Amino acid sequence: MTKTTTSPQDTAGQAGAPERDGRRWAVLAICSVASALLGIDTSVLNYAVPSLTAQLAPSATQLLWIVDVYGFVLGGLLIVMGNVGDRIGRRKLLLIGVTGFGAASALTAYAGSPEMLIAARALLGLFGATIMPSTLSLVRSVFTDPKERTAAVGISGGVAAASFALGPVVGGLLLDHFWWGSVFLVNVPVMALVLALGKVVLPESRNPRPGRLDWTSVPLSVLGMFGVIYAIKTAARDGVAEPSVWIAGGLGVALLTAFLRRQTRLAEPLLDLRLFRNPAFSGAISANVVTMFASTVLSLGFSLYFQEVRGWSPLTAGLAVLPGPLAAAAVAPAASALIPLIGRARTVAAGLVLMGLSTAGLGLATEHSAYWQLLPVVIVNGAGLMLTFAVTADTILASAPATRTGAAAATSETAMELGGALGIAILGSVLNAYYRSGLTLPSGLTAGQAGAARESVSGGVATGTRLSGGLGHQVVEAARNAFTDSLHATTLIGGGLMLAGAVAALITLRKVPAVLQDPEPAAA
Repeated sequence: MTKTTTSPQDTAGQAGAPERDGRRWAVLAICSVASALLGIDTSVLNYAVPSLTAQLAPSATQLLWIVDVYGFVLGGLLIVMGNVGDRIGRRKLLLIGVTGFGAASALTAYAGSPEMLIAARALLGLFGATIMPSTLSLVRSVFTDPKERTAAVGISGGVAAASFALGPVVGGLLLDHFWWGSVFLVNVPVMALVLALGKVVLPESRNPRPGRLDWTSVPLSVLGMFGVIYAIKTAARDGVAEPSVWIAGGLGVALLTAFLRRQTRLAEPLLDLRLFRNPAFSGAISANVVTMFASTVLSLGFSLYFQEVRGWSPLTAGLAVLPGPLAAAAVAPAASALIPLIGRARTVAAGLVLMGLSTAGLGLATEHSAYWQLLPVVIVNGAGLMLTFAVTADTILASAPATRTGAAAATSETAMELGGALGIAILGSVLNAYYRSGLTLPSGLTAGQAGAARESVSGGVATGTRLSGGLGHQVVEAARNAFTDSLHATTLIGGGLMLAGAVAALITLRKVPAVLQDPEPAAA
């Protein structure tokens, strides 16, 4: 067991008790459940949109805010909340977040108007931002042995990966029998259980000498991140010509530039830029961004492929992709065993290679591909994802001083949020561009029908379904063929980016040792 220093650096000395009596595995279970609910909540809303739209009748603008406000608030507050946890205690912040998330879930489930639903979703983003960095920080604080820490972080990441694919499955099962609010109400008893067990099991962990919180940096960080994320999401949906993209993006970049400049002059910054001088930290962050950027094409493209091209229900589509995250959860413990054998750089690179090849392989699917032909590639993709994320998450947390684990975890999560948003914006635009350029519609359509069909594959299938006879069938087939061709091209681009990321990981992480000891606080 690796010997660690305690209270001068961090109140992780209090975490020694879980290490001695075995409660650290209970800490891991509680933190994994809390983070899993965040993953489910992120993906489940899309499946509830049709029924909540029918009941609440939101305008087009209100519906966009219902879908997007959670991610806006979550991404904007992660860095701030990671620092708050380092100061007031990560256990305390997690329990506050769990309580608030449960209450906000109930408010969301019983929202009686679009305005109330938007406000409730914003609260979910706020409390989600308190939970996300706290769970990783607490896991890191109680697992002080490097090998156990790597395995624990990998297990936590595997559960989180599986939770994203559980969203469609859970949502589909609930929506088949209950009203749309049930997909949020299910959070309440689970969060109540996490709260009750967390009060008994979780140890406190904080920075004993955090310094004062720079309140000027807080709005610069929050508003800057909000502006950038809003611009990216709006550009992905409405195009870069939309004036709000340039206004929000320009303001966000200006505020973030001022924020970063200010951090270099503070003794206790919200974002410690000196962490990026560590090749282990910066290399792992870069690998995560590349992975999130390129892998979004799968979640976006194959949700449409299974539902619009194959005609499967949302529940069936969710079950079709579930083996990938389940494979990720199964592979998570193996990642820690690979590190001593081939090193961190090669393990991350191997994960990215598996993801790159499987992404390109999934892109070869046709309208009539048998599912058993796709299943092995789905499993390989999930395994590659976890080989990458399990190692990079551990590398990021182990590279930061114990006093700054909340801020380090928040930095990692923020980078992944931005990578995913950029992937949706850029690769999603590429997917749509290939679809529109490859769509050949039959004659006999009105201008409105042709415009709806060219908007997206969903529009094309819906337009063809509304038409009778052979014309409708031709439109549906044209939309499906054009989308399948666009998926081939886009997944090749995504796969190529992951292979390039594998080469970059070999370079940036090549000198990172297999066993990372906790750095002294002076190193930060």
